[in-house]
Amino acid sequence: MKNYTPKTINVYLTLDQLVIQGYFNPHDPAPIYKRQLSHHFERYIRDNVALFKRYDVIFYKFKYTNEIDKQYAEPMMYAIRRHFTELKEDKIKNFKKYKRRNITMLIASTLIVTLFHILVPMVLTSGKGISSAVSNSLDVFSWVILWHPIDELVFNWRPHLEEINLLNKLATAELIIIENEKKATVDNGALRVVA
Repeated sequence: MKNYTPKTINVYLTLDQLVIQGYFNPHDPAPIYKRQLSHHFERYIRDNVALFKRYDVIFYKFKYTNEIDKQYAEPMMYAIRRHFTELKEDKIKNFKKYKRRNITMLIASTLIVTLFHILVPMVLTSGKGISSAVSNSLDVFSWVILWHPIDELVFNWRPHLEEINLLNKLATAELIIIENEKKATVDNGALRVVA
C-alpha cells in the first residue's frame, strides 16, 4: 500500500476495582498480574483493533479516578502482555506446523505424481485407446493432488502472519495512564466543575 500513513489505535480501559474484576476469569484465584483474561475482555480488545493495519500503533489508555485505582495499571498491563504473548507464541507454533504439514504434503504429492508418471507409461503400451484415457486421468489426478498444498503455501499464509503481527503489537503496546478529567457542566446558567 503506497501512501498509507500509520494511524494510532487506542484501547480505553477503566481502572476501577469493580470493573477490573470483569476483565479476568472469575474462577482464577491468582494475583492480578498472573490471572487469565476473560473471553469478553479479550473480545473487547480485539474489537477495538479490528481495523488494524500492519504499521498502525496500538496504545492502552488506562483511566483512573483515584490513586488507589492507579496502582492496578502495572499489574493489568503485565496480565494483558502475558496473555497476548502466550497467544502469539501459540500462533507461531501453529504456523510452523501449518508450513511443515503443507511442505510435507507437497513433497509426498510430487513423489506420488512422479512415480505414476514414470510407471504408468512403462505398463501401458502407447496407443490411442485406454492408454490415452489413463494418461489424461493421470494429468488430472496430478493437478488435483498438487493443488491443495501449493494453494496453501502460495496464497493462504498471509492471514497467519497478520494475526501474529497483531498479537505482537497487542503484547508490546505502550501504556498511557489518564487521570480522570474534570467535567464542566452548566447548572442554572452558572458553570460548575464536576470531579
